[in-house]
Amino acid sequence: MLQTDKVESAVRINRAELFRFGTALIFMAAVMLFTIVRAEGGHDSVLLVIAAMIGGYMAMNIGANDVANNVGPAVGSQAITLTGAIAIAAFFEAGGAIVAGGDVVGTIKKGIIDPAMVADRDTFVWVMMAALLAAAVWLNFATAVGAPVSTTHSIVGGVLGAGIAASGWSIADWGQVGQIAASWVISPVMGGLIAAGFLYLIKRTITYRSDILGAARRMVPILVALMAWAFATYLMLKGVTQIWKVSFGMATLIGLGAGLATYALLRPRILRRTEGLANHKDSVNELFTVPLIFAAALLSFAHGANDVANAVGPLAGINEAIVGGAVAAKAAIPVWVMLVGALGISLGLALFGPKLIRTVGSEITELDKMRAFCIAMAAAITVIIASQLGLPVSSTHIAVGGVFGVGFLREYIKSSYARMLDEIREHHVDEHPEAVEAFLSKFEAADVTTKGEMLRELKRASAAGKRLLAKSERKGLRQVHRIELVKRALILRIVAAWLITVPLAATLAAMFFFTIRGMMMP
Repeated sequence: MLQTDKVESAVRINRAELFRFGTALIFMAAVMLFTIVRAEGGHDSVLLVIAAMIGGYMAMNIGANDVANNVGPAVGSQAITLTGAIAIAAFFEAGGAIVAGGDVVGTIKKGIIDPAMVADRDTFVWVMMAALLAAAVWLNFATAVGAPVSTTHSIVGGVLGAGIAASGWSIADWGQVGQIAASWVISPVMGGLIAAGFLYLIKRTITYRSDILGAARRMVPILVALMAWAFATYLMLKGVTQIWKVSFGMATLIGLGAGLATYALLRPRILRRTEGLANHKDSVNELFTVPLIFAAALLSFAHGANDVANAVGPLAGINEAIVGGAVAAKAAIPVWVMLVGALGISLGLALFGPKLIRTVGSEITELDKMRAFCIAMAAAITVIIASQLGLPVSSTHIAVGGVFGVGFLREYIKSSYARMLDEIREHHVDEHPEAVEAFLSKFEAADVTTKGEMLRELKRASAAGKRLLAKSERKGLRQVHRIELVKRALILRIVAAWLITVPLAATLAAMFFFTIRGMMMP
């Protein structure tokens, strides 16, 4: 009977995999048929059909890998179910792409190569096809192994490799390449520091207080108002820039208005919501549920508005080259091209996104709603700061860096606290055990201010020149209390994937370019 259960379980898993694979094939076949119907026939139409299929494949991989960063923390903290997150993200991703994706897109992402150095129209089409295919294949592999990577870096690597294969090393803008390489460090570090900073602020001002609910009534409306300011500013700068360009000052003022309105509306609601709740951090945790759902939706909208260009930019460039007969640095986006990108991202998220959502949301470190809130804040604020400083950042690296940041902060706090308790026990080593435990119970129940006073009193009471612990004992304590709340194996896997994204995508694109050119040339 046990063996039969294993067989049935395997069949169910295979059936689910076949369903996902089959649905993806149906989508790509639909893209192909739609493009054939629109095409006028001939050699150019074949190229456009192939490019559209690759663009659809790329869009699905963006949805499967990149969108997890927007909803993963909310799912991991149980603010929203996986099904609900997928539905919200798919709707807002598609809405962002269609409503705010823009009418014109750059065909060469980030200006990484000079299109004027591409020999002719056909070579340009081959470069774009190779870049799209290389980026899509790498994203597919990264999703399969559970590594969240930057889709922007993937397509940049693809364009770089195919461009060099077509026209040599001089075609690349190596200054841009250097900035992108710098973002491998800038993005996760900024995201991690900002997320950890907000978590520490929440702990100091709310959860470390004796009157947790009173502190929450004061601080939660302020924190959510800050989130409203950050996300309104973020949307003005990144989410709707294609349809309404605003200055940083105007975006900040709009964000400030949103923040003040949110504070005015939320404060009385928080007062009513906290009536009758237990004076515990779990009660406060629930107050962040609704803000997290809004954050997931707004991040998805902004992502759809910005990152759909990773899928449709090269495809729009190919369409422009075939229809217009010339290479273009900017290309109009036909409605059908935008729909391929929007629907592909949403479908890829629904079919293959859960794997990366779980990785970001729960496998790296344990998240509750307060920690997820801090990651969402880091995602918006990092982009705002970086855009003003002219620093290239990756939304994927920011979000994952934020997850690392809150995990490492918790490790540090828990390890420090464990060492602190051992030092207290060591100081009272000659006293009665009941007295030691009574002091520890009082210490653990105290708020952060009282804890500090108790420790200072303990040090003042120490005999002159007496060392609480010898050096070797302190070293031993550090070994005993090294608490790991972030999975090291996942860190190594993700960082390795980040480092090889651009060079690997470039290598694949060069190989695909030579293959396509060999097939197309007479």
